[in-house]
Amino acid sequence: MREIARKSREKEVGSQLRLVGLKEMLRQELREFVVSAGMTALSALLEDERTAICGPRYEHQAERVARRGGHTRGELVLGGRRVSVKRPRARGVDGREQELPSWKQFSAVDPLHERALEQMLVGVSTRKYERSLESIAAPVKTRGTSKSPVSRRFVEITAEKMHELFNQDLSGIDLAAVMLDGVHMADHLVLVALGVDAAGEKHVLGIREGATENATACTELLTQLRDRGMSTGKTTLFVLDGAKALRKAVLDVFGERAKIQRCQAHKIRNVLDQLPEYMRPSVKPVIQQAYACNNIVHARKLLTNLMRTLRADHPSAAASVEEGIEETLTVMAMKLPRMLERFLSTTNAIENLIGSVRDLSRRVKRWRDGAMIVRWTATAVIEAGKKFRRVAGYKDMPHLVRALRAHDLIELKEKIA
Repeated sequence: MREIARKSREKEVGSQLRLVGLKEMLRQELREFVVSAGMTALSALLEDERTAICGPRYEHQAERVARRGGHTRGELVLGGRRVSVKRPRARGVDGREQELPSWKQFSAVDPLHERALEQMLVGVSTRKYERSLESIAAPVKTRGTSKSPVSRRFVEITAEKMHELFNQDLSGIDLAAVMLDGVHMADHLVLVALGVDAAGEKHVLGIREGATENATACTELLTQLRDRGMSTGKTTLFVLDGAKALRKAVLDVFGERAKIQRCQAHKIRNVLDQLPEYMRPSVKPVIQQAYACNNIVHARKLLTNLMRTLRADHPSAAASVEEGIEETLTVMAMKLPRMLERFLSTTNAIENLIGSVRDLSRRVKRWRDGAMIVRWTATAVIEAGKKFRRVAGYKDMPHLVRALRAHDLIELKEKIA
């Protein structure tokens, strides 16, 4: 009985191993089968369409409008590469070639640019592009997967993305707030503008390359936004990191219609950098308490007291607290709901966007020129924008809009007076 049971188990195990081997063989050959079957079906479809144009082979037709013209080699896109396909030809009575409908449709679709872009975005280098594709075991000739053509396609698609960003019409976006910041890449700095509309949706507005974060580059970026439809006739909140060049550019372009909020997170870091290590744990909670109290009078009092405390022994830190103190409280003065106030009091949202640019730029070993930097940055911000969510506290955006329109009304009354 034991011997019978042992043989039965061995037979069962052997059957399982054979089944696993069969499945593995099918798995390896399935792609080749699908490609071969697809190529055969395509050839049959094209031949049927030629027959519909030229009529059945070897049959006389008194009113024949076209004749067969043999075959030629053409190319279609398959699996991220170009494959060579034998294409039947048909010529009209005037000698001109007749286009087959299916060939026209298949050859008109060229997904290679988007495929190259997607591979680069996920970290595949141009040299490794071919290795990242699924193999085509069927005996078909392929091309377009080496470094040079992939690089050309990537340059073309990123240039299109850049043109799309630079020519986006902003007149249809009801902007309530704009955040500005820059990212250093090699010897260049790229300024990025992020907008928040009245519904709480985020929008990448534009980018501008420059050598430094100077007032000229900032002004040109804002001027471009204005020329593309961004309104300068109503008050807009600008959230900045504290750079004087950004502030000057905003006031030059938008004037009295700009309400400036200095990033509180940057302010805290700036103050702490002026202090010795042992004092930072005691000073940081005081500043945080001031920005978290949701009462501008109390916040101003806490910051003023801190400034006086530091003035004697640490004048630089005291000066940092005092500098721009009112602009760090701009949003608090609007008395917005807490969640929305916290969102608009820092540049965290645009820093997250710039983080996406840095993540993508780390894959580049050598920047050839500023144009390459702009193309990559434009591509990165557009791709990041596809994943945007509405801002924290978006349901309270009407509070911000009312506060901004109230400022417009005050400005109007002052002009009339």
